[in-house]
Amino acid sequence: MKPSVTLLGTGTPRPEALRGGTSLLIRYGSDAILIDAGRGVVRQLTKLGFPIDQVNPVLITHHHYDHIGELHDVILTSWLSGRTGSLDIYGPPETRRIVDVLLTQVYDKDIEFRVTGEPVHGTFPPTPVTEVISGLVCETDRYRIYADRMNHGDGLAFSDAFRSRWICLGFRFECDDGVIAFSGDTVDCEGLQRLAAGADILVQCCYLARSEIVGEHLERIAKYTLASADTAGAIATKAGVRKLVLTHPRIKPPEILEEMRRDVQRDFSGEVIIGYDLLSVSC
Repeated sequence: MKPSVTLLGTGTPRPEALRGGTSLLIRYGSDAILIDAGRGVVRQLTKLGFPIDQVNPVLITHHHYDHIGELHDVILTSWLSGRTGSLDIYGPPETRRIVDVLLTQVYDKDIEFRVTGEPVHGTFPPTPVTEVISGLVCETDRYRIYADRMNHGDGLAFSDAFRSRWICLGFRFECDDGVIAFSGDTVDCEGLQRLAAGADILVQCCYLARSEIVGEHLERIAKYTLASADTAGAIATKAGVRKLVLTHPRIKPPEILEEMRRDVQRDFSGEVIIGYDLLSVSC
C-alpha cells in the first residue's frame, strides 16, 4: 500500500462552514499519524470513518490555536473510544507544558470523573510528550519521521524573549513506498527545502493568490509569515517535489482558488492540487 495523506482541516483561524482548522492524517498500512489538531479534527476523523483510538503518534507544528485548538479532544476522545496504550505527542518546545495544563488543570476533573465514576473506560493512559526542533523525531520498522525548523514570522518585530520561544516545525514522513512532507506554516527557508527534497507529496501552505498580495499588511504576510502563490511553486520546483497540495488559503471564492492554482503552475510543472477538507492524496 502506498502512503496517503488526508487533509482533515485546510482553513485558517477565522471560522468557515466548509473548512476546519489545520490537521492532516498520514496513513500507511495500519499506521496513522496525525499532524496538528485544529478546529473540528475529531469530527472530521469521524466523517472519514477512521477510528480515532488508532491514531498514534500526534505531531504538532506550532502553537497557534488553529493548529492545536482541539488537541485536548484528540487525547480524551481517543481514550473514550478505546485507546488503552500511550498516545505519543511530538512538538516544539513548550508542547509538554500545554499538554500538562490540559490534563492537570483544565480537564483533570473530567478525567477523574470518568476513571472513578465510569470505570468501564479504564485507567487514563499516559500521554508522553517529546519536544523536538530538528532531526529524526521517531521511527519504526515501517517508517521514519523527521522535523525541521520553519520560518513563520521570524522576520517580524518580536521581542528577543518571544523569539526564543517561537519555534515552528515542518515534518517529513519517509517509508519504502513514498515520502510525504508538510510545511506547516512558513515561508521558504532552508528547513523547508530539506524536508521537501524529492518528496512525492508536499502539502504546502499557500495563503494568497498573486493578485491578493496588495497593501502593506498582506505583502508582509506573504514575505514573512505564510508562503503564497508567488513563491509556493518555486519552493516545490527547487525541492524536486512530484505533487504539490496547497492548503491554508485565506477565505476566498472558487475562482480565486483557481487563479491561485494557475499562479503556482507558472513556477511548477508537476501536479498542483487545491486542498479541501477530507481530500486524500496517495504517493
